Amino acid sequence: MTASQTPEQTTAADPVLVEIVAGTLAAIEMEVETAIGRTSRSPMIRDAHDFRAGIHDRQLRKLTGRSYSALVQPVVRDYPIDQMNVGDVFFHNDVYLSEGGIGHLPDLCVTVPVFAEGEVVAFIQAFGHHDDIGGAVPGSMPSAATSMFEEGLMVPPIKLWDRGVPNESALKIMTRNSRMPDSLAADLDAECSACLAGARRLGELFERYGVAAVEACFDAILANSTEVYRTEILSQIPDGTYVWEDYAEHDGVDEPMLHRQRITLIMDSTADVPLVIDFTGTGPQAKGPINHCGDYSDGNFLKKWLAPILRNLAATPERMAELDVNEGVVPLIEMRFPEKGTLLTPVFPAPTNARTFVILRLLGVLAGVLAKATGGRMPADQETIRYTGVYGTDFDGEPYLMREVLGGGSGGRYYADGEDTIHVVPDSRNLPTEFTEGRFPLRIEALGLALDSGGPGRYRGGCGYEKHIRVLRDAHFMSIADRSILACWGVKGGKAGRPFQITVDPGGPDEHEVDALADAEPLKAGTVVRVRTTGGGGWGDPLDRPVEEVLQDIAWLKVSVEGARRDYGVVVDADGDADLTATEALREEMRAARTGEEPFFDRGPGYATLSGGAAFNEFDVL
Repeated sequence: MTASQTPEQTTAADPVLVEIVAGTLAAIEMEVETAIGRTSRSPMIRDAHDFRAGIHDRQLRKLTGRSYSALVQPVVRDYPIDQMNVGDVFFHNDVYLSEGGIGHLPDLCVTVPVFAEGEVVAFIQAFGHHDDIGGAVPGSMPSAATSMFEEGLMVPPIKLWDRGVPNESALKIMTRNSRMPDSLAADLDAECSACLAGARRLGELFERYGVAAVEACFDAILANSTEVYRTEILSQIPDGTYVWEDYAEHDGVDEPMLHRQRITLIMDSTADVPLVIDFTGTGPQAKGPINHCGDYSDGNFLKKWLAPILRNLAATPERMAELDVNEGVVPLIEMRFPEKGTLLTPVFPAPTNARTFVILRLLGVLAGVLAKATGGRMPADQETIRYTGVYGTDFDGEPYLMREVLGGGSGGRYYADGEDTIHVVPDSRNLPTEFTEGRFPLRIEALGLALDSGGPGRYRGGCGYEKHIRVLRDAHFMSIADRSILACWGVKGGKAGRPFQITVDPGGPDEHEVDALADAEPLKAGTVVRVRTTGGGGWGDPLDRPVEEVLQDIAWLKVSVEGARRDYGVVVDADGDADLTATEALREEMRAARTGEEPFFDRGPGYATLSGGAAFNEFDVL
């Protein structure tokens, strides 16, 4: 039932039309994203594809579920629906006024209302990570920021287009504040135009079938999602209370420490809202920019951000791949937040530009607490996003910023190894070498898998990237990354993956490590920077991994001969074959050395560095 309908007016959904509507929504969403990708200008949007589109109904419910998106709530909060017009485009990037839908200022969001029969019936929305929106450093992500005012231009919801006419004054203000004004203007034009085109396409659906019939299909799509998650997914979690926590390692201001994120998961299959996710115990608001505003709109954004982890409880991997996350999951989850002043409930103007450290870690915390609840039927940990880049002036003396989102390995699963070099943003990718070398004064000298980076296990964690970048002119290197001390954890006997690492002049006279949070590491012309991204955690006992699979890992340059012996107990002779007798003896020796008190989660050696020497905590054991 829609907001404007009485119970007597509710229209039953035709099942055939439901399929037509669902397919049309998916097609429109893809068309909007394709249009943005083909008409935008910045490398981050056009080439790295760090943007998303979403379709919402007039009740502000997200209808599409291929990936996450921002929220319409802040727009209708400031601009009543009945005052909107055809051709309007709304814009915002203000983190604290986004109702939790925007995490940092470079994420610029445009929203277009869809009209039918003279009323707003839906919304098309897109948001993406843009090159620069001002602030203290190029890229608008200062790693040592202590205030939002250092991070760039904050824009609360405004009307950027009015009845099809762009607000040139607002555009002038935004581009004036950007170091990349042409890219910013072009990207915004691409996003506005794509969303306006998507609104017209969706309007045609309402015109063809009628508002009541289409909205009945919306209700049916979401109701089906609710039922599937209730019966197929949440039913796999035993009733009870489960607790686990994990950590970000640094905030760019204080020395590295354990920035705690805790989830108490309460499952009650008899309740109307069966799943409670309680963040009480999460650590205090950080001085630096790793905070995330999660406690708005009852945690609506976080519910949909975290829900994809639940899909791992599906009966088969094939079924898992069929499940989308739309507004249908929201009625099944209650979020409980601590008081203001924590990592998830920061107080303005606490900085947020590196909030990925927190929201990515929350995915792992939920996976970890579910692993405890289900005996390990969840993947090991992953850290699949970090921002690295180089900036300076090119051969023509013009400023440039080469920034990309590099993925990492995903965690091993109870049925398969983790995937190599994946990205948490769907369809995103690293920048192509040909493009990078053609546009910037850089040379990519190596790009491949980071050897031995995946966590050892019966099912190995995926490998991260290894990338070598040579700067051809004096420049500066920047990095916004976590997991350089704390590794991606392994589960149920699996071991942690290798952490993130940046090395300047590897093998040369000036070789040195660069902190994972760095704004302006100076690089002389000719210098090489080596970036190694994280490997996913392993799942299950690595000594149970079949010898032939370890040999295949060696052949595919995912595991070294030394790593095979050290991590898997597999002895390889000079011909590259396994010495089965020596392997059996070594594996027995390694098993005998265990105490039997090993925890359910393996955090790797870095945890002891920040915990005061402890290898694990009270929540890591079953």
